[in-house]
Amino acid sequence: MKEHPMKRSLKLAAVAATLALGLTACGSGGGDAEAELGTPENPVRIGTVSAGEPYWETFKSAVEAEGISVELVNFTDYSQPNPALSEGEIHLNQFQHIIFLAQYNEASGEDLQAVGSTATYPLALYSNEFDSPEAIPDGETVIVPNDETNQARALLVLQSVGLIELADGGSPYSTLNDIEDSSRVKVEAVDAALTASSLVDVAAAIINNDFVTDAGLTAEDAIAQDDPSDPSTQPYVNIWATSADQVDNPVFAQIIEIYHGNQEVIDGVLESSGNTAEIVDLPAADLNTTLADVQTAYTEAQ
Repeated sequence: MKEHPMKRSLKLAAVAATLALGLTACGSGGGDAEAELGTPENPVRIGTVSAGEPYWETFKSAVEAEGISVELVNFTDYSQPNPALSEGEIHLNQFQHIIFLAQYNEASGEDLQAVGSTATYPLALYSNEFDSPEAIPDGETVIVPNDETNQARALLVLQSVGLIELADGGSPYSTLNDIEDSSRVKVEAVDAALTASSLVDVAAAIINNDFVTDAGLTAEDAIAQDDPSDPSTQPYVNIWATSADQVDNPVFAQIIEIYHGNQEVIDGVLESSGNTAEIVDLPAADLNTTLADVQTAYTEAQ
């Protein structure tokens, strides 16, 4: 009996589809199908600005011992890891606190989210010439980081030790324009990575923890700092960040569990901070509630 043309067409289409699937499966170890995240073929790419710290290798070894492949991607300054995450060049980043991420999201229109926390780090003032803020003469220049979040926090540190006065008492969104004329010192802002190298030319500088060791300084060299254990510093809790659709990724949850559960890693983190860090392990939901609140406050402050 002669086959109906429609049935013959459907059979031919089915054969063609089967051949196409076979070719895809045989080509280049799976063709366009992406390997499972966390495998050697598709490692979890983690962006940071401090990959040179020894604890990262300890952490990487601990994660890989649990069967998860990771790749560290180091960036030279704070402006790079979030765009890289937004563009899918990395899967996670770990370098920033909540306020920094809130301001990035607002400025870029992105919706990166916190997936875990790491620690709160003090922000400290250093000087090659003076052993206390009180010893700095009036009219001298002090350097602060130029990114919005660290700059505001740095200004609050300077105010707390009597070097400057800020309009309306200051806030997490203060800028150089908020410094009152009655302030004791002049303040200039440079890239966070350059604060340490600028120290030779000024009376003092606020230097982020990430750059203290590279500058040949230790936490004990600081002449002032804020208090990372103060509850009011929660917006400065450092976090693991990812895209909003990956917050519940079980591989990421396991990575963060390893970070907090491995004492060698924690000891390394503390050592790299000069034992000044306060380790913080908060649920992603709590972190993202704080993130949303901070973003709202930031928008209202503009």
